Amino acid sequence: MAEAITPEKNTVSAPQRFGFLLLPNFSLIAFSSAIEPLRMANWVTGEDCYETVLISHDGNAVASSFGVQTLVDCSLEDIPQLDAIFVCGASPVARTGNEAVIGWLRSKAGSSMAFGGIGTGSYLLACAGLLNNYRATIHWWDMASLREEFTETQVTNNLYEIDGNRYTCSGGTAAMDMMLFLIGQQHDMNLAASISEQFVYERMRSADDQQRIPLKARIGSTQPKLIEAVTLMEANIEEPLSTDDLAYHVGVSRRHLERLFKKHLQTVPSKYYLELRLEQARQMLRQSDKPALQVGLACGFSSASYFSTAYRNHYGITPREERKRATETESSGQNMSAMGRSTLISN
Repeated sequence: MAEAITPEKNTVSAPQRFGFLLLPNFSLIAFSSAIEPLRMANWVTGEDCYETVLISHDGNAVASSFGVQTLVDCSLEDIPQLDAIFVCGASPVARTGNEAVIGWLRSKAGSSMAFGGIGTGSYLLACAGLLNNYRATIHWWDMASLREEFTETQVTNNLYEIDGNRYTCSGGTAAMDMMLFLIGQQHDMNLAASISEQFVYERMRSADDQQRIPLKARIGSTQPKLIEAVTLMEANIEEPLSTDDLAYHVGVSRRHLERLFKKHLQTVPSKYYLELRLEQARQMLRQSDKPALQVGLACGFSSASYFSTAYRNHYGITPREERKRATETESSGQNMSAMGRSTLISN
């Protein structure tokens, strides 16, 4: 794992030049959350602390996930010297069609430039081998597949990760937290706090903050046995524990554990556990190319028929239909982005 580099504060004199590589269907809120703190740093200080360069693969405008066409400054072939480049990934993640971008990123692996991934941009960095032996994060929806596909990357559940010259965040407003941290390190935390106040951003979250609201936050800290039971479930997806085993490991009777689930989660342990496993299976079906049977086995289902029946009863479609729908949705999103660019160019 790379050793984190902490720049000395108040030593940045020349403007830092940050590039933002926009991919079709990039998350508009994540991109805005990343670039606005840099603009505000210049405004608050009255100095040119940061320069930003918007980039696309071919130099043409790029459509965001909301359909907004964003003009760029240059293509990958014409970019100026950068201190860092941030890949603003598609939402949902695009697993095909970015081979040229991945190749370009791979070719820059030996440069002194820092590499950042915003949301699913982390996936492309991993594809290029730029996250090998680094800590990194990605949106929770894509976390399981990133861990499975790139075993040399230490994938965390944190809002953002700064590991050496690799900057990754989970997307959304977490991009603002990451940028505020970088601004604080490169200048000082007073500047970062001033920017946060300008955006009426009540609290700058740290990298240790988790993406998803933990069960403890939902039900309070007065039910440690319930929290422990759910934690055991989440850690044992492939080989599920029985309700009796869960109760034994937690140190309560089966009846008491069932009462806790009924009172605080309005369900029974077995049903809650099944839904956890089905949710994991749904993510894998949408985000990986694994056969449905392998997905079912990885999520604790002993046979294809059991998996298919449970999935259909919960989601109303079979695992194969889920996979087909996800593939069609991804293709449709890519086609819409291409149509949007063509319309802008023709106009």
